[in-house]
Amino acid sequence: MSLLEKLKSAGSIKSEVVSESAFFKPKEVTMTTVPIINAAFTGSLDGGLISGLTVIAGPSKHFKTNLALICVQAYMKKYPESVCIFYDSEFGVTPEYLVAHQIDCDRVIHIPVAHIEQLKFDIVKKLEEIGKKDRVIILVDSLGNLASKKEVEDAENEKSVSDMTRAKAIKSLFRIITPHLTMKNIPALVINHTYETQELYSKSVVSGGTGVYYSANQIFIIGRSQEKDGTDLTGYKFTINIEKSRFVKEKSKLAFVVDFDEGINRFSGLLELSLESGHVKKPSNGWYSRVDTTTGEIEEKKYREADTSCVEFWAPILTDQKFTNFVKNKYQLAVGSMMQEKEDE
Repeated sequence: MSLLEKLKSAGSIKSEVVSESAFFKPKEVTMTTVPIINAAFTGSLDGGLISGLTVIAGPSKHFKTNLALICVQAYMKKYPESVCIFYDSEFGVTPEYLVAHQIDCDRVIHIPVAHIEQLKFDIVKKLEEIGKKDRVIILVDSLGNLASKKEVEDAENEKSVSDMTRAKAIKSLFRIITPHLTMKNIPALVINHTYETQELYSKSVVSGGTGVYYSANQIFIIGRSQEKDGTDLTGYKFTINIEKSRFVKEKSKLAFVVDFDEGINRFSGLLELSLESGHVKKPSNGWYSRVDTTTGEIEEKKYREADTSCVEFWAPILTDQKFTNFVKNKYQLAVGSMMQEKEDE
């Protein structure tokens, strides 16, 4: 028996060499219906939600829960036998809300939670029952709205002392659940709040302490700006700021538009990318035309921006390998040698 085989068989934990380990095989990806959201997760337009912890943070009314529900819907549609465990502390999501997102309410377990320790104790018990082949997605809405047990008890006892335990409780929660999420291929979406620092140039910081940053695969901070038709407000443009990612370049910004009447624009964010890649040109102000990147020829037909939001316009571009490669090169973390080599060495 070789040294490698001896060491593999020793100990109480099953082990494999890295080249053969199932743990390091490509993760299953759940593609959503919005290409720019897929790119936020994996840097690829045909990527999407993966297992592990994703934190979606931002101020109130910044589409955080809706973004999470888009991912839940995609996962439950891909796996008809799957179950969603929904931990609720804000109580803003109703059955009608889930139906509007085409989520089967009969496959969603709703668990109201009052404090972080209650969430921790319950989620650990649930994770212990889940096997590696079970299809489960977890949604917590929201971590930012959860107090610690001490904070609740202090209020009940009419104590006004500062609570120094909340960050520790959050760190403990994520420290315990992160291995389960990764090893059992469970995606978990956690909604969180942000606050502004007191610096000269303030910046948004995710609440909850360092435990959130250490454990998450992705941290998205959502920004918002108005979309107008003249002086009338028609919707909002939401920007996913990549605060942390194991797959996408940090500080990347990916935007999508939500219209008050028509909902999320599935193709929003792509026009800016296609102009940058050369797949679309502006022959005149306010008009757009596609480009044959093989010949460089610009099509005669012109489109207004609103007319580009359709499958017919985007199908040739989204199936062009040059465009998909451009997006990957722009957003995806490169995998290569970490050592810079000199020719004379």
